Amino acid sequence: MYYFVLSLIGATCWGIAPVFGKIGLKGVQPLDGLAARTIVTVILVGTWIFLSGGLTRISAIPGRNWAYLSVEAFLATFAGDIAYYAAIKGGDIGLVGLVLAAAPVITLGIGNAFLREPLSLEKILGAVLICGGVILIGFSQV
Repeated sequence: MYYFVLSLIGATCWGIAPVFGKIGLKGVQPLDGLAARTIVTVILVGTWIFLSGGLTRISAIPGRNWAYLSVEAFLATFAGDIAYYAAIKGGDIGLVGLVLAAAPVITLGIGNAFLREPLSLEKILGAVLICGGVILIGFSQV
């Protein structure tokens, strides 16, 4: 239940954030906006790490883990966010948000294929509903 609540908090934050992103991107190139947001994030995370004594923990992260985290950073924080910023800058944030809702379906498939995470009827039905919604939105744009 704890992780479900954390997931809802994350979803709420991700649901509200595009409004501020779209407003903040007025007259700003998506990559420049991403850079500005990243600077703020580095300051916030850096302050947290410094105050919590996390530098020791970070230096203890094994090299292999750094490699995986680097790929995740590229996909989520660089490539994915550049596409996201360009999409919300020029498009309807409601549409962009709904299409981005397909991300968990991809995560579900990759998690099952590579991490052997189990599929349940609930997960499969949820994925089907998400895909159906994305297809419905896609056809409405044609």
